[in-house]
Amino acid sequence: MKFEHLIEINDPLNPLIDTLTREQVWRGLVLAAESPKLFVPHLDECTIDQRESGSFRRSRRFGELVVIDRVLLTPLQEVRYEVPEQGEIAASSLTVTIETPAEHTMFVRFKYDDGHDAETDKVNAMYDEYKKSAYQEADIDTIRIVREMAGAGRLDASYLN
Repeated sequence: MKFEHLIEINDPLNPLIDTLTREQVWRGLVLAAESPKLFVPHLDECTIDQRESGSFRRSRRFGELVVIDRVLLTPLQEVRYEVPEQGEIAASSLTVTIETPAEHTMFVRFKYDDGHDAETDKVNAMYDEYKKSAYQEADIDTIRIVREMAGAGRLDASYLN
């Protein structure tokens, strides 16, 4: 399953949404990667190790299920999650990109690849529709939390340092 969607962050024609800076969105996306319990209520534990310049490995526990992934950071542009094959979990990835197609507009693109080939995707079509919906709702929640944190000043550089 390959799936992507956009969430609008800034729209100069919509005065009802607060404008966020690229830096605020970036800090929020990095915070979601480093402290996912703030964004995923059913996550039991997250441990980060193997920090390197621009990446880290983390282990997330959901009850008995443990998922290990690597997070790669391209500052102010992209957060990429790579899940290697492990046990019954297939290799997969999620790329989250900040896009500014025009002045004063901003979107965040969420791009999923579950690593399955086209034939497997046909077999899992109904299940994949459920996953797509769940992923989209989780991403909307992530951006909602980023907006709340930005509104409270928690994503300003002075607050984080």
